[in-house]
Amino acid sequence: MGVPTRCYQAGSRQTLVQALVAITVAGASYAWAMNITPAPVSRQIAAPEAMLIRALLDIRDSKFSAALDHIDSLLVANPNFRLAQLVKGDLLLARTRPINSIGNASGGSAEQVAGLRDEARVRLVRSQIKHAAELAPRYLLQLPEKEKLALVLDSTKSTLFVFENTGRTPRYVADYYVTIGKNGLEKVREGDKKTPVGVYHVVSQLPKDKLTDFYGSGAYPISYPNEWDQMRGRDGHGIWLHGTPRDTYSRPPRASDGCIVLTNQDLETLAEKLQIGSTPIVIADSIEWAKPEEVESLRSDLASSIESWRLDWESRNTDAYLRHYARKFMSNGANLAQWSAQKHQINAGKTWIRVKVSDISLLLYPGNEEMAVATFDQDYASSNLSNRMTKRQYWIRENSKWRIVFEGAA
Repeated sequence: MGVPTRCYQAGSRQTLVQALVAITVAGASYAWAMNITPAPVSRQIAAPEAMLIRALLDIRDSKFSAALDHIDSLLVANPNFRLAQLVKGDLLLARTRPINSIGNASGGSAEQVAGLRDEARVRLVRSQIKHAAELAPRYLLQLPEKEKLALVLDSTKSTLFVFENTGRTPRYVADYYVTIGKNGLEKVREGDKKTPVGVYHVVSQLPKDKLTDFYGSGAYPISYPNEWDQMRGRDGHGIWLHGTPRDTYSRPPRASDGCIVLTNQDLETLAEKLQIGSTPIVIADSIEWAKPEEVESLRSDLASSIESWRLDWESRNTDAYLRHYARKFMSNGANLAQWSAQKHQINAGKTWIRVKVSDISLLLYPGNEEMAVATFDQDYASSNLSNRMTKRQYWIRENSKWRIVFEGAA
């Protein structure tokens, strides 16, 4: 006589729950959910992820029939959700014999199963995210009115946060589970399968019909390597935000060649808000959150330095102007000595200078509180030359003062 539909073998409940308690420690079982308390629902979580978390928590509570119901409903809507398939296999296997780890019923390779186990861990971590409305990433010092949103990636949580530009403290909008490079962060060279850390921008859009199925519903290249990367000799290219193939709902947390991968559903939702050539994305190891007054103090200090730089440029006091540049300054191959000689020569031929800056973006560089990126529209006029451009500067703290280490067209 066969095993009843909703009947689990004696001992299976115990071992399934034990498996859920060790998921973080060993990275191989269901065990960790024993300590999971989901955060209050104040975040926008995709329905498939919410159903998966509910099923894992049902397993924690020994509600295996309810867990299987949730997984079945999830797979009806998303049959390509491989982690859900893995959990269902374990629930079915638990009817006939005890299981002691995630993926007991899987026929996949050890690498595939390990990746899905890690995804289960990260999904549970994400269920605990509690966003405090009064806090914002300390990196977002100032966004110009024309930039509607900013993206901040927390790699330790495999989460891409979306913030709306309110003109004051950026407002949390949503967050998405993402995949990053197989070898983690700090991209240095072509082919290292790492995701870069830094301040970047979404620079273009590659439509679905121009790509292979591997990239899913589209791709959005970002500006790696940026100017700071290039100054440090970092190379490589082709770091994109993109989707997943048709047969894959999501990929494990570390599985890309360096790109940031979202589910197709999430990418399509995000794409509606992206501004090509403008939207910033800050990629960090772990987000540092700050209160508005702390962010404002940092912003005010940097903005004051930029205004002093502008006024000293207008004054034609070249020595005062050059004191705003760092010892290691570089621009288009010119070091500080070469830049200084050029500016002395240029300013000697002018009788007046007027400089206006507008639409200023100020972003702290992740992992380095001593550096910030300023991007702004510059309207320059003088007695013998006028031009307009979008300029980018990298400012670093040198002897407790903000100074420019790079300057060039954005």
